[in-house]
Amino acid sequence: MTEGSRRSAELWGRWAEALAAWRLRLTGYRIVARRFRAAQGEVDLVARRGSVLAIVEVKARADEASAADSLRAGQRRRIERAALAFLQRHPEYTALRLRFDMMLIVPRRWPRHIIDAWRPAGGGSI
Repeated sequence: MTEGSRRSAELWGRWAEALAAWRLRLTGYRIVARRFRAAQGEVDLVARRGSVLAIVEVKARADEASAADSLRAGQRRRIERAALAFLQRHPEYTALRLRFDMMLIVPRRWPRHIIDAWRPAGGGSI
């Protein structure tokens, strides 16, 4: 990947995350964190609405099907570990119900929010 295409992908990703954050805000969520990074992985958005803390993975692709299919098992596990690291750093959120969502970003379409897109391996909490 060239430096120009890397920069373009980074800008596209940042724009998609900003659009996803606005979509969440418009539906009553409060953005708690953006691009949370830990040694275990990264979380694109952390949003709260009521008693739910949503860990939101943003996927921007040319079409909705490829966006929905782009989240692999290994990436889900890294996000789950990063969510645990977030909760360890922010214990004030540990009493909330943790949920893993996806936001699909496709050109010229309203962002699609997939609530409870996956559950951690084993079906329990992380």
